[in-house]
Amino acid sequence: MLLKLSGEAFASDAADETIDGVVVDRVATEIAEAQSSLGTQLAVVVGGGNIWRGARGSASGMDRASADYMGMLATVINALALQDALERKGQPTRVQTAIGMSQLAEPYIRLRAIRHLEKGRVVVFAAGTGNPFFTTDTAGALRAVEIDAQVLLKGTHGGADGVYDADPNIEPGARLLEEVGFDEVLARDLRAMDLTAITLCRENGLPIRVFSIMAAGNLHRVLRGERIGTLIG
Repeated sequence: MLLKLSGEAFASDAADETIDGVVVDRVATEIAEAQSSLGTQLAVVVGGGNIWRGARGSASGMDRASADYMGMLATVINALALQDALERKGQPTRVQTAIGMSQLAEPYIRLRAIRHLEKGRVVVFAAGTGNPFFTTDTAGALRAVEIDAQVLLKGTHGGADGVYDADPNIEPGARLLEEVGFDEVLARDLRAMDLTAITLCRENGLPIRVFSIMAAGNLHRVLRGERIGTLIG
């Protein structure tokens, strides 16, 4: 399985830092426990929005490509934080980056990543796709397809615990959709993930499970197969 985490999931309102060690430790605990008790092969793609967003820099007048490369570097910082937390819990972890930085991490090599997973290691993919103009959602979908994942897990952070038929922050009566098809997500622009990521998953028959990563125990429940959040397929 592949878990997509946004950068904002690494921060919290309880801390002023861009990375809240308590939050990262909890996520790492759930991942490590799932590895040991369920034997799951789990890869992770991390975002960097808690540190920098390319779109934010572009909106202020920066060159979009340069701003996006900065965002890729931010994802590497988050990946190293997650690796450190996992290793401290005894869970072997490898970081692979789409941009070469050999002093910090391995380069992304598909077959090597698969081999790590087979050996029980968590693989954290960083630096997105290595290309500007693509989101880390798209990177998550791409890596999931490449490693032949059975499902793409999208861990949300902003209070939403799945995909709704309207914005629950605006519409109090918004309804949680337990299951929804790819075509409906695209037609209604439900914004469960980046539209490029949705299209890539649809073309490759890769289901997406959208759930709240911020609720303690939710990751373990999802990996056990419980029907929480929304299934897109």
